[in-house]
Amino acid sequence: MNLANRITIARIFLVPVVMFFLLVHYNFGRVSLAGHVLTVNEIVAALIFIVAASTDGLDGYIARKRRIVTNFGKFLDPLADKLLISAVLISLVEMHRVEAWEAIVIISREFAVTGLRLVAAAEGTVIAASRMGKLKTVTQIVAVVALMMNNLPFAYVGIPVAAWIMYLAVLITVISGIDYFVKNRHVIGFGKT
Repeated sequence: MNLANRITIARIFLVPVVMFFLLVHYNFGRVSLAGHVLTVNEIVAALIFIVAASTDGLDGYIARKRRIVTNFGKFLDPLADKLLISAVLISLVEMHRVEAWEAIVIISREFAVTGLRLVAAAEGTVIAASRMGKLKTVTQIVAVVALMMNNLPFAYVGIPVAAWIMYLAVLITVISGIDYFVKNRHVIGFGKT
């Protein structure tokens, strides 16, 4: 259990904390900015989510820098990302900030790629995160933060930037999922002669 893997596990433990602040029915206070209201709960949840999401790059950097990259870390790191994003998306559906179909598409892709990784692992192959997968993660994080902050500051001018970023995240999520399956089709038996 090296430092990078401990950071990844800490990210997993932050998932229920973020969900607590998003879904708790107790109001810790409100912040009104030019007529747009955010609860203290939402602000705290967004800050914890940003901290948790930022550990994704940190654990990978530490693992590469110290040469402590492990198969456990290669498997656990993307799983931690999927848990964090899935939990927050489901919470945002509950809060009526994300359409259910958007969350279903993203979570379905995450399960499909995780299944692909499990099949590959059974054959002794580890599928590391691709560039497209990393772009997907960054886009999802930006979309989720924008939605958690209720589209501020863009709500002031009536531009639904958070919704647009979410649509982009869904699109990149689908494309990256296809990319994983095309590049690793040999794992599931396609492309064998």
